[in-house]
Amino acid sequence: MTNPIVDNNEAGKPFAHDVQLEHMDDLKVAEGWNQVREDAIAAEEAEHQISLREAFRLYPTAIFWSFAMSLVIIMEGYDTYLLGSILALEPYRQKFGTYTEAHGWQLPVQWQTAVGQAPTIGNVIGIFIASWFQDRYGYRHTIQISLVLMTAFIFVVFFSTSIEMLFVGELLCGIPWGAFSSSAVSYASEVAPLCLRGYMTTYINLCWVIGQFIASGVLQGIQHRTDVWSYKIPWAVQWVWPIPLFILAWMAPESPWFYVRAGRLPEAENSVRRLQSKSEKLNPANTVAMMVRTNQLEIDNETGSSYWDCFKGTDLRRTEIACIGWAGQILSGSSFANMPTYYFEQAGLSAANAFKLGLGTMAIAFVGTCSSWITLTYFGRRTIYLTGLSVLCVLLFVIGGLAFPAENSETARWVQAAFVILWVLFYDLTVGPIAYCVVGEVSSTRLRGKTVGLARITYNITSVVVGIICTYQINPTAWNWKGKAGFFWGGSCFLILVWAYFRLPECKDRTFRELDVLFERRVSARKFKSTEVKETDDA
Repeated sequence: MTNPIVDNNEAGKPFAHDVQLEHMDDLKVAEGWNQVREDAIAAEEAEHQISLREAFRLYPTAIFWSFAMSLVIIMEGYDTYLLGSILALEPYRQKFGTYTEAHGWQLPVQWQTAVGQAPTIGNVIGIFIASWFQDRYGYRHTIQISLVLMTAFIFVVFFSTSIEMLFVGELLCGIPWGAFSSSAVSYASEVAPLCLRGYMTTYINLCWVIGQFIASGVLQGIQHRTDVWSYKIPWAVQWVWPIPLFILAWMAPESPWFYVRAGRLPEAENSVRRLQSKSEKLNPANTVAMMVRTNQLEIDNETGSSYWDCFKGTDLRRTEIACIGWAGQILSGSSFANMPTYYFEQAGLSAANAFKLGLGTMAIAFVGTCSSWITLTYFGRRTIYLTGLSVLCVLLFVIGGLAFPAENSETARWVQAAFVILWVLFYDLTVGPIAYCVVGEVSSTRLRGKTVGLARITYNITSVVVGIICTYQINPTAWNWKGKAGFFWGGSCFLILVWAYFRLPECKDRTFRELDVLFERRVSARKFKSTEVKETDDA
């Protein structure tokens, strides 16, 4: 097929000039627009026809670069687990805490809360800053700048001499983590072909789990140390990541969707060529035409590119789904997953057993996330999310019920710990990874960075509130609920389950254009899967 905006009118040749997509009316009335639309339809039909096995053969570089860019999430997962579990180290509590006759060395609950939530506050700041950089410089450069800042901010944490200095260091570290969390999801959803999009976005959760697993292993290795290096070594390990990740980001191709939104079509096609293998089934020019058509459809639907536009028209619904879908990770009880070692210790297990169980929990989380790729192959996002919430809700109530016999029974404590681990398995099999998939797919392409950012901000605000509540629930100097907190989070999980049933749509096997059409038609979430959208539909 020929393409009117392709040099020499030969399909597959580079674009001859940039087209300012905000002024596509001139192109639409021109004779060539129909051909652009035909090429876009051809590319979309090809996407639907590619099988999973073919996708691995045709898009090996897209898979590699998506995986590589998502590795930045390991850093966030590492520190999130570290902050929750380092509390179990006696030297850490002696350095930054106070001594009481009843409970020994403990951090004051207000400072434990402040330090634990400092990265989350920084995360919110980082997301707002990152969205500006993403719009102007793309995902690659945003990640590179953030890695440089990360390297510098770790120094503040490592050389902390007081709880106040530690708070500032963790707050600063949260800023680049915010950039990582929003950039990785957006990049993965945009460079992956349709049939691989779910796997590439849920892989981000695996990176989070890998970070937690590494942190658990490091803590297991240094738990017997009684000097300051018992907590300084885990902090120093964070310096391992920035340099190799910076090099990978420098070598990676930018998202072609970023170039299309900027009207830099030749660069978009070059990026597509780097993400695809040479094959008769794939035409980079047609792929870019598909992106142009989707982008123009959103412009025609009055989709802007500011934060305010995320709350207008049908984009308000998409923002709601992304925000609550991601916050659902926290509200389903993930506080148990983020601080299992400290939870196990406060529940009555020895420090040695608590660390071993913490390491085992992260291994289970890894297995669960990998297994989620099997469920993704056969079931939709909505089905997995709803099933996961249902199981998690039941497990949380069981954990809460076991808290009563656990007060006087060692056996009951181990049974309760087993159910916590089982909760982690089902969480990382369902809600944990699927939330990344939902957030990466549900937003419009022109607002993806900002919608993902707002969703992560909602996640972080929820995390702050939940973190404060959870700290008071488990800390022996505060409410000291221990496992009884399962009742509270079981109720929270049930509320998210009700919301998901009525509001979460099925996005599996839908192109971004098809999702645009479904949202513009205001199709019910429960009817997304069965509603037909033709390749020729533009509204």
